[in-house]
Amino acid sequence: MTLPVRCDVLVVGGGLAGLAAARSLNDAGVDVHVVEASDAVGGRVRTDEVDGFLLDRGFQVILTAYPELARQFDVDALDLCSFDPGALVWIDGRGREVSDPFRKPSSLVSTAVAPVGTVFDKARIALLRRRVKSGQAADLLRGADLTTRTVLEKAGFTPTMLDRFFRPLVGGIQLDPELTASRRMFDIVFRMLAEGDAAVPAGGMQRLPEQLASRVPTSQIHLSTEVRHVAPGYVTLADGSIVEATAVVVATEGPVAQRLVPISDVASRSVSCVYFDAPAAPTASKAIVLDGDGLGPVLNVAVMSNISPFYAPAGRHLVAAALPGILEGDLEAAARTQLTAMFGPQVDEWRHLRTYRIPHGQPDQSPPFSPKKSIGLGDGLFVCGDHRDTASIQGALFSGRRTGEAVRAWLASS
Repeated sequence: MTLPVRCDVLVVGGGLAGLAAARSLNDAGVDVHVVEASDAVGGRVRTDEVDGFLLDRGFQVILTAYPELARQFDVDALDLCSFDPGALVWIDGRGREVSDPFRKPSSLVSTAVAPVGTVFDKARIALLRRRVKSGQAADLLRGADLTTRTVLEKAGFTPTMLDRFFRPLVGGIQLDPELTASRRMFDIVFRMLAEGDAAVPAGGMQRLPEQLASRVPTSQIHLSTEVRHVAPGYVTLADGSIVEATAVVVATEGPVAQRLVPISDVASRSVSCVYFDAPAAPTASKAIVLDGDGLGPVLNVAVMSNISPFYAPAGRHLVAAALPGILEGDLEAAARTQLTAMFGPQVDEWRHLRTYRIPHGQPDQSPPFSPKKSIGLGDGLFVCGDHRDTASIQGALFSGRRTGEAVRAWLASS
């Protein structure tokens, strides 16, 4: 649709944060328009269809305990498909179940005997679970800010437990294989895992931005529209045209936002993901598979067709291999070599579908880390995204909503 020469609010970026902000404004009757440089909404949360397979752009999940999920979505319509709690730690050619016996009592014995740490390590997980679940979640973001590894070591976890369980698990979720990120974010993630499931929409992660976008009139979302310059009261598009707006919200990923508006540098955590078409699944489990042998560079593997059958054509299976922190080299060959060591010669029959290299998978949130950074830049300029809150889908959604509310308040007072 034709972009007007003037509107009340222009949102730059059609990812989760920008769409959440636009929905908040549209619900209040504000004349808001969204411009997105790519050919579809979603930002980093996109899904491609390749030969009948659904490939999320990088291995992604949503944690069902995120408060913004129920607040901003029709969850039933997303048709969420859940992973099994815990993980399948792959050691010496076998998967060992390490789960949460509080949520999956049948896993008590397998978890107790799994060679991922001592019996005291497993007792410490129960203590960790109790700690992060006590009190309000927001209080976890005010704890002493140390690295995740430091906190886990202080809690008494052995190197074996750190290397075989926490490193591949946290490395996949927080793109933090060395456990150097803020313990505040780790505490939040561990609480979410204890309270809910990791899940994906049956039809791919892009169902999230698509549902958000459906709450804003189609005529107010403008795709393939790149912004070159942002200033109070107007933006300049790549074609040189100018759109005036009373307020402008920059909702791009952090490195792009810092080029458009005056915010501090946003460091990035990178990730790659290699997808394979397999004639048979390497495991029937619906749990994420962790690299317990420390082979690398793949830290975790998911058979996505076990989670949702829509991710692969009938009779085929989709295997996703995540490589946090690695962008360079022949990633297909590196992943295939490691997966062959894990799953055996069946990997020779797997067909490579696509490799995604994502320089900015998440904003880096190493200590010192403080959430809820400033979103108002003055003169009607605002910025939102997971780099303003927590590096998560929750952070993007919450940031977008609170920015929309802030813009509404600013318009009312202007």
